[in-house]
Amino acid sequence: MGIVFMGTPEFAALPLELLMQNHADVIAVYTQPDKSSGRGRSLTASPVKKVALNWGLTIYQPVNFRSEEEKDRLKALKPDVIVVAAYGQILPKAVLELPHYGCLNMHPSLLPRYRGVSPVPAAILSGDESTGISIMKLDEGVDTGPVLVQAQVMIADWDTTGLLTEKLSRIGAQLLIEILPRWFAGKITPRAQDNSQANYTRMTDKEAGEIDWTQPAVNIWRQVRAYQPWPSSYTRWQGKQLKIIEAVYIDAPSKTPGRVVKLSDSTGFGVETGLGILGVVSVQMEGKRIMASDEFLRGQRQLIDSVLPERREGAKIGNS
Repeated sequence: MGIVFMGTPEFAALPLELLMQNHADVIAVYTQPDKSSGRGRSLTASPVKKVALNWGLTIYQPVNFRSEEEKDRLKALKPDVIVVAAYGQILPKAVLELPHYGCLNMHPSLLPRYRGVSPVPAAILSGDESTGISIMKLDEGVDTGPVLVQAQVMIADWDTTGLLTEKLSRIGAQLLIEILPRWFAGKITPRAQDNSQANYTRMTDKEAGEIDWTQPAVNIWRQVRAYQPWPSSYTRWQGKQLKIIEAVYIDAPSKTPGRVVKLSDSTGFGVETGLGILGVVSVQMEGKRIMASDEFLRGQRQLIDSVLPERREGAKIGNS
Protein backbone atom coordinates (compact mmCIF):
# COMPACT_ATOMS: atom_id res chain seq x y z
CA MET A 1 0.00 0.00 0.00
CA GLY A 2 1.30 3.44 -0.92
CA ILE A 3 1.77 5.61 2.16
CA VAL A 4 2.15 9.38 2.31
CA PHE A 5 3.62 10.36 5.68
CA MET A 6 2.98 13.79 7.19
CA GLY A 7 4.85 14.93 10.30
CA THR A 8 7.35 17.46 11.59
CA PRO A 9 8.89 17.18 15.12
CA GLU A 10 10.83 14.46 16.93
CA PHE A 11 7.55 12.83 17.95
CA ALA A 12 6.93 12.01 14.28
CA ALA A 13 10.49 11.05 13.32
CA LEU A 14 10.50 7.59 14.92
CA PRO A 15 7.23 6.44 13.29
CA LEU A 16 8.66 7.33 9.88
CA GLU A 17 11.93 5.57 10.71
CA LEU A 18 10.11 2.40 11.79
CA LEU A 19 7.91 2.43 8.69
CA MET A 20 11.03 2.46 6.53
CA GLN A 21 12.77 -0.21 8.60
CA ASN A 22 9.70 -2.41 8.14
CA HIS A 23 9.82 -1.93 4.35
CA ALA A 24 6.65 0.16 4.12
CA ASP A 25 6.01 1.77 0.75
CA VAL A 26 6.35 5.43 1.74
CA ILE A 27 5.89 7.24 -1.56
CA ALA A 28 6.33 10.77 -0.19
CA VAL A 29 6.87 12.74 3.01
CA TYR A 30 5.21 16.05 3.87
CA THR A 31 6.72 18.22 6.58
CA GLN A 32 6.68 21.88 7.60
CA PRO A 33 8.96 24.33 5.75
CA ASP A 34 12.49 24.71 7.13
CA LYS A 35 12.75 27.27 9.92
CA SER A 36 15.51 29.78 10.60
CA SER A 37 17.36 29.31 13.89
CA GLY A 38 20.54 30.29 15.69
CA ARG A 39 22.42 33.55 15.56
CA GLY A 40 23.04 33.22 11.85
CA ARG A 41 19.32 32.51 11.28
CA SER A 42 20.24 29.62 9.03
CA LEU A 43 17.46 27.32 7.82
CA THR A 44 17.04 24.10 9.81
CA ALA A 45 15.31 20.97 8.56
CA SER A 46 12.66 19.33 10.73
CA PRO A 47 13.46 15.99 12.42
CA VAL A 48 11.08 14.26 9.98
CA LYS A 49 12.81 15.82 6.98
CA LYS A 50 16.18 14.57 8.26
CA VAL A 51 14.84 11.01 8.43
CA ALA A 52 13.33 11.34 4.98
CA LEU A 53 16.60 12.63 3.54
CA ASN A 54 18.47 9.73 5.11
CA TRP A 55 16.18 7.27 3.34
CA GLY A 56 16.18 9.18 0.06
CA LEU A 57 12.44 9.83 0.14
CA THR A 58 10.55 12.40 -1.89
CA ILE A 59 9.88 15.45 0.31
CA TYR A 60 7.27 18.19 0.01
CA GLN A 61 7.02 21.23 2.29
CA PRO A 62 3.95 23.27 1.36
CA VAL A 63 2.84 26.14 3.57
CA ASN A 64 -0.72 24.78 3.34
CA PHE A 65 -3.11 22.89 1.06
CA ARG A 66 -5.28 25.82 0.03
CA SER A 67 -4.09 25.97 -3.55
CA GLU A 68 -5.43 23.59 -6.18
CA GLU A 69 -1.84 23.00 -7.27
CA GLU A 70 -0.91 21.47 -3.91
CA LYS A 71 -4.06 19.36 -3.81
CA ASP A 72 -3.43 18.11 -7.34
CA ARG A 73 0.19 17.23 -6.54
CA LEU A 74 -0.92 15.14 -3.58
CA LYS A 75 -3.69 13.54 -5.67
CA ALA A 76 -1.17 12.60 -8.34
CA LEU A 77 0.73 10.52 -5.79
CA LYS A 78 -2.35 8.26 -5.46
CA PRO A 79 -1.76 7.37 -1.80
CA ASP A 80 -3.71 4.45 -0.38
CA VAL A 81 -3.39 5.95 3.11
CA ILE A 82 -2.00 9.13 4.66
CA VAL A 83 -0.32 8.71 8.03
CA VAL A 84 -0.16 11.88 10.16
CA ALA A 85 1.88 12.53 13.31
CA ALA A 86 2.14 16.10 14.64
CA TYR A 87 2.25 17.55 11.15
CA GLY A 88 1.24 21.03 12.27
CA GLN A 89 -1.46 21.70 9.68
CA ILE A 90 -5.21 21.15 9.48
CA LEU A 91 -5.95 18.98 6.46
CA PRO A 92 -8.90 20.15 4.32
CA LYS A 93 -11.78 17.88 3.40
CA ALA A 94 -10.39 17.34 -0.11
CA VAL A 95 -7.23 15.83 1.36
CA LEU A 96 -9.06 13.77 4.00
CA GLU A 97 -11.23 12.14 1.33
CA LEU A 98 -8.37 11.45 -1.09
CA PRO A 99 -6.91 8.10 0.11
CA HIS A 100 -9.04 4.95 0.00
CA TYR A 101 -7.99 3.96 3.53
CA GLY A 102 -8.31 7.46 4.90
CA CYS A 103 -5.93 9.61 6.94
CA LEU A 104 -4.68 8.02 10.15
CA ASN A 105 -3.41 10.25 12.93
CA MET A 106 -1.14 9.30 15.85
CA HIS A 107 -2.26 11.44 18.80
CA PRO A 108 -0.49 11.44 22.22
CA SER A 109 -3.47 11.06 24.55
CA LEU A 110 -6.31 8.67 25.29
CA LEU A 111 -8.96 10.39 23.20
CA PRO A 112 -11.41 11.98 23.75
CA ARG A 113 -9.34 13.26 26.68
CA TYR A 114 -6.91 16.04 25.72
CA ARG A 115 -7.80 16.85 22.17
CA GLY A 116 -5.81 19.68 20.61
CA VAL A 117 -2.21 20.81 20.44
CA SER A 118 -0.79 20.25 23.95
CA PRO A 119 -2.02 16.89 25.27
CA VAL A 120 1.23 15.79 26.93
CA PRO A 121 1.82 18.83 29.17
CA ALA A 122 -1.91 18.87 29.95
CA ALA A 123 -1.75 15.33 31.35
CA ILE A 124 1.22 16.19 33.58
CA LEU A 125 -0.31 19.48 34.76
CA SER A 126 -3.50 17.66 35.73
CA GLY A 127 -1.59 15.13 37.83
CA ASP A 128 -2.89 12.18 35.79
CA GLU A 129 -1.44 8.80 36.70
CA SER A 130 -1.51 7.71 33.07
CA THR A 131 -2.02 8.92 29.53
CA GLY A 132 -1.62 7.12 26.25
CA ILE A 133 -1.50 7.05 22.49
CA SER A 134 -4.44 6.93 20.09
CA ILE A 135 -4.42 6.06 16.42
CA MET A 136 -7.53 7.55 14.89
CA LYS A 137 -9.08 8.27 11.51
CA LEU A 138 -9.07 11.99 10.82
CA ASP A 139 -12.26 13.85 10.04
CA GLU A 140 -12.93 17.58 9.70
CA GLY A 141 -12.99 18.17 13.45
CA VAL A 142 -10.06 18.63 15.82
CA ASP A 143 -9.12 15.10 16.96
CA THR A 144 -12.78 14.06 16.78
CA GLY A 145 -12.51 11.11 14.40
CA PRO A 146 -13.12 7.45 15.29
CA VAL A 147 -10.35 5.58 17.12
CA LEU A 148 -8.73 2.45 15.68
CA VAL A 149 -6.58 1.51 18.65
CA GLN A 150 -5.19 2.93 21.90
CA ALA A 151 -2.42 2.08 24.35
CA GLN A 152 -2.20 3.30 27.94
CA VAL A 153 1.09 4.63 29.34
CA MET A 154 1.82 5.29 33.01
CA ILE A 155 3.23 8.72 33.92
CA ALA A 156 6.29 8.45 36.18
CA ASP A 157 7.12 11.06 38.83
CA TRP A 158 10.22 12.04 36.85
CA ASP A 159 8.48 12.31 33.49
CA THR A 160 8.74 15.68 31.78
CA THR A 161 6.91 16.61 28.59
CA GLY A 162 10.11 15.83 26.70
CA LEU A 163 10.58 12.38 28.23
CA LEU A 164 6.91 11.43 28.06
CA THR A 165 6.58 12.57 24.45
CA GLU A 166 9.54 10.38 23.50
CA LYS A 167 7.98 7.42 25.33
CA LEU A 168 4.63 7.93 23.58
CA SER A 169 6.36 8.26 20.22
CA ARG A 170 8.08 4.88 20.63
CA ILE A 171 4.88 3.11 21.68
CA GLY A 172 2.80 4.83 19.02
CA ALA A 173 5.28 3.98 16.28
CA GLN A 174 5.21 0.30 17.18
CA LEU A 175 1.42 0.37 17.41
CA LEU A 176 1.22 1.91 13.95
CA ILE A 177 3.39 -0.82 12.47
CA GLU A 178 1.20 -3.48 14.07
CA ILE A 179 -2.21 -2.13 13.04
CA LEU A 180 -1.60 -0.98 9.46
CA PRO A 181 -1.78 -4.50 7.93
CA ARG A 182 -4.99 -5.20 9.88
CA TRP A 183 -6.46 -1.87 8.79
CA PHE A 184 -5.72 -2.62 5.12
CA ALA A 185 -7.25 -6.08 5.55
CA GLY A 186 -10.49 -4.64 6.96
CA LYS A 187 -9.99 -6.30 10.35
CA ILE A 188 -10.35 -3.13 12.45
CA THR A 189 -13.66 -1.39 13.17
CA PRO A 190 -13.05 2.20 14.29
CA ARG A 191 -14.80 3.22 17.53
CA ALA A 192 -16.60 6.58 17.71
CA GLN A 193 -15.45 8.91 20.47
CA ASP A 194 -17.73 9.93 23.32
CA ASN A 195 -17.86 13.66 22.73
CA SER A 196 -19.41 14.27 26.15
CA GLN A 197 -16.09 13.22 27.71
CA ALA A 198 -13.95 15.44 25.49
CA ASN A 199 -11.78 18.32 26.61
CA TYR A 200 -9.43 20.53 24.62
CA THR A 201 -5.93 21.84 25.17
CA ARG A 202 -4.60 25.09 23.79
CA MET A 203 -1.22 26.24 22.60
CA THR A 204 1.26 26.81 25.42
CA ASP A 205 2.76 30.30 25.41
CA LYS A 206 6.04 31.44 26.93
CA GLU A 207 4.39 33.37 29.76
CA ALA A 208 2.68 30.22 31.03
CA GLY A 209 5.98 29.10 32.56
CA GLU A 210 6.19 31.94 35.10
CA ILE A 211 5.83 30.46 38.59
CA ASP A 212 3.13 31.59 41.00
CA TRP A 213 4.59 30.79 44.44
CA THR A 214 1.16 31.09 46.08
CA GLN A 215 0.18 27.86 44.33
CA PRO A 216 0.67 24.53 46.18
CA ALA A 217 4.13 23.02 45.75
CA VAL A 218 2.68 19.91 44.09
CA ASN A 219 1.13 22.08 41.35
CA ILE A 220 4.40 23.92 40.74
CA TRP A 221 6.28 20.60 40.66
CA ARG A 222 3.91 19.40 37.93
CA GLN A 223 4.37 22.69 36.09
CA VAL A 224 8.16 22.34 36.12
CA ARG A 225 7.84 18.90 34.53
CA ALA A 226 5.08 19.88 32.09
CA TYR A 227 7.01 22.85 30.73
CA GLN A 228 10.32 21.07 30.30
CA PRO A 229 11.91 21.47 27.77
CA TRP A 230 9.66 24.36 26.66
CA PRO A 231 8.81 27.03 27.68
CA SER A 232 10.44 26.08 31.01
CA SER A 233 9.22 27.18 34.43
CA TYR A 234 10.89 30.28 35.75
CA THR A 235 11.03 33.00 38.37
CA ARG A 236 13.31 36.03 38.66
CA TRP A 237 16.43 36.65 40.75
CA GLN A 238 18.48 39.84 40.77
CA GLY A 239 16.61 41.15 37.76
CA LYS A 240 17.26 38.08 35.61
CA GLN A 241 15.23 35.06 34.66
CA LEU A 242 15.95 31.98 36.77
CA LYS A 243 14.67 28.73 35.26
CA ILE A 244 13.79 25.82 37.52
CA ILE A 245 14.92 22.86 35.43
CA GLU A 246 14.23 20.03 37.87
CA ALA A 247 12.43 19.99 41.20
CA VAL A 248 10.73 17.73 43.74
CA TYR A 249 7.68 18.20 45.90
CA ILE A 250 8.30 18.33 49.66
CA ASP A 251 5.36 17.93 52.06
CA ALA A 252 6.53 20.37 54.72
CA PRO A 253 5.18 23.48 56.48
CA SER A 254 5.52 26.77 54.61
CA LYS A 255 4.85 30.33 55.75
CA THR A 256 5.92 32.82 53.10
CA PRO A 257 5.31 31.92 49.42
CA GLY A 258 8.49 32.58 47.46
CA ARG A 259 10.87 32.52 50.44
CA VAL A 260 14.04 30.54 49.72
CA VAL A 261 15.06 28.09 52.44
CA LYS A 262 18.03 25.82 53.08
CA LEU A 263 17.08 22.16 53.07
CA SER A 264 18.21 20.24 56.12
CA ASP A 265 18.92 17.01 54.24
CA SER A 266 20.58 18.65 51.24
CA THR A 267 23.16 21.23 50.29
CA GLY A 268 20.65 22.66 47.83
CA PHE A 269 17.64 24.87 48.48
CA GLY A 270 13.86 24.91 48.44
CA VAL A 271 11.18 27.54 47.97
CA GLU A 272 8.15 27.94 50.21
CA THR A 273 4.82 27.92 48.37
CA GLY A 274 1.16 28.33 49.21
CA LEU A 275 1.25 24.78 50.52
CA GLY A 276 4.47 22.82 50.96
CA ILE A 277 7.99 23.38 49.69
CA LEU A 278 9.38 23.01 46.20
CA GLY A 279 12.79 21.34 46.47
CA VAL A 280 14.98 22.72 43.68
CA VAL A 281 17.29 20.15 42.07
CA SER A 282 18.75 22.16 39.18
CA VAL A 283 18.47 25.67 37.79
CA GLN A 284 19.63 27.85 34.93
CA MET A 285 20.32 31.55 35.36
CA GLU A 286 19.68 33.72 32.32
CA GLY A 287 22.71 33.51 30.02
CA LYS A 288 24.33 30.73 32.05
CA ARG A 289 24.55 26.93 31.90
CA ILE A 290 22.36 24.51 33.81
CA MET A 291 23.75 23.69 37.25
CA ALA A 292 22.77 21.74 40.35
CA SER A 293 21.09 23.85 43.02
CA ASP A 294 23.92 23.34 45.52
CA GLU A 295 26.47 24.57 42.96
CA PHE A 296 24.31 27.58 42.17
CA LEU A 297 23.91 28.33 45.86
CA ARG A 298 27.66 28.43 46.43
CA GLY A 299 27.85 31.46 44.16
CA GLN A 300 24.58 33.01 45.35
CA ARG A 301 24.62 32.63 49.15
CA GLN A 302 22.43 35.70 49.56
CA LEU A 303 19.62 33.72 47.94
CA ILE A 304 18.74 31.99 51.23
CA ASP A 305 15.93 33.80 53.10
CA SER A 306 15.24 36.08 50.12
CA VAL A 307 11.70 36.15 48.71
CA LEU A 308 11.33 35.45 45.01
CA PRO A 309 8.95 37.82 43.18
CA GLU A 310 5.24 37.25 42.73
CA ARG A 311 3.86 36.26 39.37
CA ARG A 312 3.25 39.34 37.22
CA GLU A 313 -0.35 40.39 36.63
CA GLY A 314 -1.81 39.31 33.33
CA ALA A 315 0.50 36.31 32.90
CA LYS A 316 -1.40 33.25 31.70
CA ILE A 317 -1.59 30.13 33.82
CA GLY A 318 -2.07 26.57 32.73
CA ASN A 319 -2.55 24.71 29.48
CA SER A 320 -6.15 23.66 29.03
